[in-house]
Amino acid sequence: MAARAIVVYESKYGNTKLVAEEIGEGMKEAGVEASVREVKGVDVKNVSEYDAILLGSPNHVGGPTGGIKKFVDGLGTLSLQGKLFGAFDTYLGRDAGKAAGKIEKRLTEKVPGARLFSPALSIRVAGMKGPVADGELPRCREYGEKAARELGA
Repeated sequence: MAARAIVVYESKYGNTKLVAEEIGEGMKEAGVEASVREVKGVDVKNVSEYDAILLGSPNHVGGPTGGIKKFVDGLGTLSLQGKLFGAFDTYLGRDAGKAAGKIEKRLTEKVPGARLFSPALSIRVAGMKGPVADGELPRCREYGEKAARELGA
């Protein structure tokens, strides 16, 4: 049976959504059954059926969005030992990696026994509303492929 992954994101202008979709495509190409979903459409209780959970957010005042933080907090109520977790963000200016780093830190605090897939992915956008900067999208697929390999796909 193929490994299963869920890529959960929050996106205001569609840039983080595009990054999540590309990560999902990279995972699928590597043989993982990947589902890409917006955070508000995911019941946290159902994520335990996945082998990997990747979480993404735009940088929002130097950190992840409230929806992603709340989702991570909800993960802490489940038994997810040994599951693979990853984080990604989109950024403008000097905020590279800030939201993803805080997602990783929160995962480490809230989800005992989580296996963190790192380094986190940080994708530059060209302006507040985007688009994703030139040359960044291929990195998303590569991240998905690496995560799939980490799962043993």
